[in-house]
Amino acid sequence: MDLRKLEDLLKRVRSGRTSIGEAIARLKSLPFEDLGDVKIDHHRSLRKGFPEVIWAEGKTSEQILSIMKEMKRKGQNILLTRLDEGKAKAIQKIFPKSQYYPRCKVLTYLSHSVKSEGKGTILVITAGTTDIPVAEEAAVTAQFMGNRVETLFDVGVSGIHRLLSERKRIEEARVLIVVAGMEGALPSVVGGLVDRPVIAVPTSIGYGTSFGGIAALLAMLNSCASGVAVVNIDNGFGAGYMASLMNRL
Repeated sequence: MDLRKLEDLLKRVRSGRTSIGEAIARLKSLPFEDLGDVKIDHHRSLRKGFPEVIWAEGKTSEQILSIMKEMKRKGQNILLTRLDEGKAKAIQKIFPKSQYYPRCKVLTYLSHSVKSEGKGTILVITAGTTDIPVAEEAAVTAQFMGNRVETLFDVGVSGIHRLLSERKRIEEARVLIVVAGMEGALPSVVGGLVDRPVIAVPTSIGYGTSFGGIAALLAMLNSCASGVAVVNIDNGFGAGYMASLMNRL
């Protein structure tokens, strides 16, 4: 249940269209619902303005479907991350209107249309083409949360003229998500060009001494550019979520 639905329920009780008993029955599963293996946090929409997101990796298709069915019954929009293609096919048989993004392994299902919440554009930038799956996870998350999102791919520091040719788009964005592997230098460059928040996302792309993204993570944490914040390695979802919160302010 989100704020909009709760407000509507209270208005219905006040007008007499819904009884107190009916309202209590609808609120009974707050703050969470126990399904055995899973406890769904239905209260999260009221606290955070956005429902619980399903981490699909390590869950069975049956566990995922049980969560989705309850969330749908509550009228919540649904976002799954780290969902492999085999499980996605099983889920789409039950939820044929869901949308799967195979490149970033994200699935979305809309119980209702997404309300526009963002004040400006979130621009998602990648250093390389191989960083796109993580960037797409960030972009899909931000769009799902009601933001206008644009992308700018393969503009890393090995050819900085590619980035500078898009200077106008970079400066007009309200929040920027910059995704990079290897040495992770791109967020520092972007951070030095803009007066807007930059969310840096290190990826696990790179040769041996990148240590699965640790080199990029450390480089971003040590950025000399002001206004750069860093999320965990390959955490496109976290970047998209944080950018959305910033874009609502």
